[in-house]
Order: sequence, then C-alpha cells, then structure tokens
Amino acid sequence: MHGILEDFHKLANQTEDWMRDRIDRKAPGAKEKAEKLIAELKEKMEELRNLPDDPERLRREPDSLEEIRALRPAADHSPRPVEPKQLASRMAGALNGRLAGCTLGAIVEMCSEEDMAAHAEFDHMNFPPDDYWRTAGQPSWQRRYLTGIPETYTRDKMHGVPVDDDIAYTQLGLLILEECGRNFSTTDVGRMWLKYLPMACTAEEVTLKNLKEGVAPELAGRINNPFREWIGADIRSDAWGYAAAGNPELAAEWAWRDAVLSHRWNGVYGEMYFSAAIAAAFTVDHPREALEIALAEIPAECEMAETVRWALERSGSIRNYREAREAVMERFGDMSWVHTLNNAALTVFGLTIGGRDFSRVIGETVAMGLDNDCTAATAGSIVGAVIGIEQIPSHWTKNFNDTSFSYLNGIERFSIRDMTDRFLRFARGEQ
Repeated sequence: MHGILEDFHKLANQTEDWMRDRIDRKAPGAKEKAEKLIAELKEKMEELRNLPDDPERLRREPDSLEEIRALRPAADHSPRPVEPKQLASRMAGALNGRLAGCTLGAIVEMCSEEDMAAHAEFDHMNFPPDDYWRTAGQPSWQRRYLTGIPETYTRDKMHGVPVDDDIAYTQLGLLILEECGRNFSTTDVGRMWLKYLPMACTAEEVTLKNLKEGVAPELAGRINNPFREWIGADIRSDAWGYAAAGNPELAAEWAWRDAVLSHRWNGVYGEMYFSAAIAAAFTVDHPREALEIALAEIPAECEMAETVRWALERSGSIRNYREAREAVMERFGDMSWVHTLNNAALTVFGLTIGGRDFSRVIGETVAMGLDNDCTAATAGSIVGAVIGIEQIPSHWTKNFNDTSFSYLNGIERFSIRDMTDRFLRFARGEQ
C-alpha cells in the first residue's frame, strides 16, 4: 500500500508540474493533451470506484443494525447501574472533558510532533501540554468553522468554548433527541442536518450536498463518498453516550442511526464503539473498563474491533505519546490522517496512558498528532465521565464562562450547564 500511494503522489505532482510548465511555455497541443489526460483519469477513477468489495470483508462488516448485532461477541448487553448521586458530576465531567480536549487540540490539529514541541517551547510550557496553548502560533486558518478566531483558543484569550465540529455535532445530537425524540430515525437526522448545518467536512460535506440536492437520506452518504470510513461519524459519538448513560447498547443503536447517514462499515462502527464506551464510562472506575465493555457492541471480526483489541494489548508497553504514535504509524502506514482506525488506536492509547489523570489523558493524546482535536475530545469525554467534574483541574474549565459557542444555523451559543441538564433528563429517563 505504501509503495503504491507514494508512487501515485509523486507521479501526480510531476504531472501537474509538467502541465503547468508546458502550458505556460505555450507548447503546441499542451492544453489539449492535459484535458485528454484529465478525462482519462476521471474514467479510470470511475472504474476504480466501481470495483467490488471483498465478499469476506462484507460478511464480517455488514451495514444493517440487525446484522451488526448478530456478529457481536457473546456478552450481557443489559443496562449497567449508574450511581444516581454521581450522575450529574459525571455528566458535567464528560461534557466539559470533551470541550477541553477539543479546544486543546484545535490549534495544533494534524501538526507534527516536532512542530507541537517547538510551539510548546515558544510558549514556555510543558510538552505534552498540561494547559491550553498560550499563543495561536501561525495556524493555516483565519476563521475556524466560520466564526472561530485563532486567538480565542488560547489560555488567556478564551472567553467561552470556541467553535469546532467536534462540539457542533454534540450540540446537534442533543437537538436531534429533543426535537425528534428517542425513536428518531436516520431520515430525522438528515432533516436536522438540513435545518442546522451550514457546512461540513469530508463524508459529512458529501452527504450534506447530496441531501440539499434531494437525495434520500438512506443514499446520501453512498454517492461519490470515498470518506465513508473516516473519523467524521466517530466525532458524533458523544451525545448518544451521554443521553444513554449506563446503557452501551442503546448508545450504540442511536449512534448507528446517526452514522449510517454518512458512513459505512468501520466508519459506522467507530461511532457505535465510542458511543458505547462513553455510556459505559458513567458506570466504571477506570477508562480501560469502558473501552473493554464497548467492544461488545460492534462486530467481533470487524477492523475496528481488531484495532481496539490490538491497542489494548499493546497498551501495557506503550508509555507515552511518542511510542503510541510510532506503533500506530508502523501498523497503519499511509492511512489517511483522518481515518477512523488509526485515530481510534491513538484514543485508546491516550486513555490507557493517562488513566484517571485528566490532564495527562488529553495532553498525551494531543501530542500523538493525527486528528488530535477529535481524539482528545473523545478521550476527554470518556475520562471525564469516569472521574466527574470535581476531578478535572479547574484551569481547563475556568474560562469557559458557561458558554459553548456554536456555528449551527440560528444558534450563537449554548449554556454548558444547560446542556448538561438537558442530557441528564435523557439519561434519567425523564425525556
């Protein structure tokens, strides 16, 4: 795989350079040859897209909820008891943990270890980070998700939780539950996307475009979507885990209804798995327990399950972010930096390295790189649900000011306490 991709990228870059050179030099027939090559490439891409999947892989990785459940490992899927007196604290810990992990990772999303370490040195702070970045550095974005200004993600310029898609989908999940009810359908999810989402990325962008063009929700994520196993569904996990606290099976079912709008196969299982892990986290004393419990809600032989089991097995010898990143790169090679599988492994490593230490969990996870605002958000959510809000050091939340900003249509901000209470009503069966 590595050799094929490397050769393709080199050839594609060289082709672009020669096109530019020949057209700039007004070489006879250069434009016509370039247009012909592009047309031929589109034809070959279509042939590649239409190649059938491995039948054995399809057997192990079905799409329907019934087939998925039939391939789960033997386990007790009954709801797990949640201590009523702890639920409010754990819910606040989970939500604030997600907000903190995401915000810490946002400025350095997909940065290399070297760049992050240099940023930390410039900021005179520890690395892995144990507090928010002091400066925004030189991010490639001027506005994050339409409204976010880089400086507002830093320690001293933060006045509320800045926007991010990892946060927006948690906000949207709550709205889906409230407006559509506990029996919401995938069609409902599509309708809510059209109502509230002004923009999206990768698989979600493709799906949203298709929905706007009138494609049925059950097909919207299947047309021209090579991102179907990327991390986009994974980052939508949290709302279902919060609302189904203590009930991993229900959390996974809600996650499935949401995920199949835009994803397939391991893209779906990633959301199901982490929703189940978050739901389980409200009932256990250590993040690893939640990670192990959640394996019961996805097909036993799917790649997502294999990835999690591998990471849990390796975790005893993985001591820090550098070792975690090296292990993941060795196993997954040139896989996209926003794929579900490699990022899931890093999330597991972040939780097993940090345990109940919130700062270490999100700091080590961010330092691992790849899609590190997403991985740190999920890891923060799980450890926060385990330890409760009182065990999260106050510097991670003091500048939130009970405000989570939003880019959802018509909604500028959410109260964090209000969101916590609204999720609690679902978790308690009051709504």
